[in-house]
Amino acid sequence: MIKYFTNNFSIINLYKSASTKSEIVTQMIYGDSFSVLKKTRKWLKIKIKEDNYKGYIQNKNFRNYLIPSHKISVLKANVYNSPNFKKKRYELSFGSKIKVTRKKGIFLKFDRGWIKNSDTKHVSFKEKNLFKKITIFRNVKYKWGGKSYKGIDCSGLIQIFFNFNNKFCPRDAKDQVKYFKKNIQLKNIKKNDIIFWKGHVALALSKQKLIHAYGPMRKTVIMNISQTIKKISQTAKLKVIGIKRV
Repeated sequence: MIKYFTNNFSIINLYKSASTKSEIVTQMIYGDSFSVLKKTRKWLKIKIKEDNYKGYIQNKNFRNYLIPSHKISVLKANVYNSPNFKKKRYELSFGSKIKVTRKKGIFLKFDRGWIKNSDTKHVSFKEKNLFKKITIFRNVKYKWGGKSYKGIDCSGLIQIFFNFNNKFCPRDAKDQVKYFKKNIQLKNIKKNDIIFWKGHVALALSKQKLIHAYGPMRKTVIMNISQTIKKISQTAKLKVIGIKRV
């Protein structure tokens, strides 16, 4: 039987190899779980439970696997020492998962502090529109491997909304384009279709607009679809390789 642990830190970097100088390939946010494949004094080689991604994290005092009851439904939620607004401890990013042990007024208690009830949803909650809140990430800075309000990349932006809605999604664009099977022509594109280039992905907000975490602009931006396709073709010499409908 596989033993799982739960990340009890706000954000943890997952590295390609056992060095902080190595490439950050993804992140775990609070409440993500993992199994340990290999252990040294300073490093753990792990496999993330939510997406099967493998890599290295620094060896810290992680907690045993915890089944969550709630998830963060805002871009970032403040965590307080007490059930009041007097002393903020840190912040949790959208999609982070917590196990609530107590409720007092408008606050919920979990093992690392108190959080506003209105910043959460029950863990079983699903949006009818999968990407309803994706624009909360507008202007969040671009970060390769990022998955939080502090920085996010293009495929991370897509993945976290599947995860929030209790659905599986691969981490990287190269795997996402293979995972989603229903192909759409550009002329038929509509809201929530996913547009892929080699190594890049964006989400259609309408027939004319898309949102993506865009490296050249160093942030998450809303752009015109046809202008974006032209821009990426001109600057990166990349063509659209697929448009998928979920």
